[in-house]
Amino acid sequence: MRKLISLMHMSLDGYVCGPQGEMDWIQHSDQIWDFVDQHIPEADTGVYGPTTFQMMEGHWPTVLKNNDAVGHQARHARWYAQAHKFVCSRGLTTLNNPAVQLIQDQLAEEITTLKQQSGKNIMVFGSPRLVHSLAQLGLIDEYVLTIRPVLLGGGIPMFDRTDRRSALQLASCTQFDHGALGVHYLVNQISGN
Repeated sequence: MRKLISLMHMSLDGYVCGPQGEMDWIQHSDQIWDFVDQHIPEADTGVYGPTTFQMMEGHWPTVLKNNDAVGHQARHARWYAQAHKFVCSRGLTTLNNPAVQLIQDQLAEEITTLKQQSGKNIMVFGSPRLVHSLAQLGLIDEYVLTIRPVLLGGGIPMFDRTDRRSALQLASCTQFDHGALGVHYLVNQISGN
């Protein structure tokens, strides 16, 4: 069965964006991209919430057309162009990209069916509210987090208070320059939740 993996940046106090949705605290480096790039080739499908998808659609197709793109930018632009893409939204009724599928209802059933299909893993990029819903349903198999040494004091939390109880097993931990950490956790559901 394919795994559903959440890939997210997180502040040390557990937020994925600030109170106004700001993400200016996220600093990128080649070390961090190398960590992220270890996991993305293991997936052939991307799942997004509507806001994250709009950001991705506004960026990666442009990078693909840029002959000067190198490193992570070039690799991820190629991956994004070839990946199967799904957007989960109750509010959207159509998408401007016919190559992208929309999941409006029956999230648990749709994602479970997707996990049972053949292929590589499924990566959920950003999309914290979608990740909350998937965690509540017990569908997340792994978390790949880049933890930044910053305290935001509020915003959208990485983990929602209504997430089902789970035990996480550390698969790897990488320290980056400037105090950031890359952690990879496997999810072990606790029965009865």
